[in-house]
Amino acid sequence: MRGYFGLGVEGVSKAMNVGNLFRSAHAFGASFVFTVAAAYARSQGAKSDTSDTPGHVPFYGFPDAGSLVLPEACVLVGVELADDAVELPTFHHPRQAAYVLGPERGGLSPELTARCGFVVRIPTAFSLNVGIAGAIVMYDRLISLGRFQRRPARPGAPPGPPPEHVFGEPKRRRKMEKFRAPPPEDGTNTGQ
Repeated sequence: MRGYFGLGVEGVSKAMNVGNLFRSAHAFGASFVFTVAAAYARSQGAKSDTSDTPGHVPFYGFPDAGSLVLPEACVLVGVELADDAVELPTFHHPRQAAYVLGPERGGLSPELTARCGFVVRIPTAFSLNVGIAGAIVMYDRLISLGRFQRRPARPGAPPGPPPEHVFGEPKRRRKMEKFRAPPPEDGTNTGQ
């Protein structure tokens, strides 16, 4: 699967939720994890993060929404139970994305929501645990961007073939001048 993603949470206060969320992010192949305005004991998160995510995946702790920094071209995607949010089953995930969830007892702050390129919702009757919600979003990303065999038309039938790879047009890259050897002064060809 091409691209990368990161996963974070704003205003989280329960270390076990952070540990579960980050462990799932590690399992799904997150490139980084982060918190925004978190209020939990980081050492306590290890009790539920048995994979030691911060030991294997970059962790960033931002004190507030204004200090959140993401890689260039990385789209911030908020996960929120909001009426005007895009329903997750119809969402086309960006190749480079950072998903951010709200705290246990509330939603994303208006400041962070304003920074989101998209806001998606899991179509449930009420809010889910932050760890479960994060896992659902990551699973949806995996199945929608991954190359898997097609699901069978009926239960018990064999799966269909995987989708064929589509090659794009070739890209021509200009060589960087500073890495080229200067031509010899006598005009002979050196094979470079």
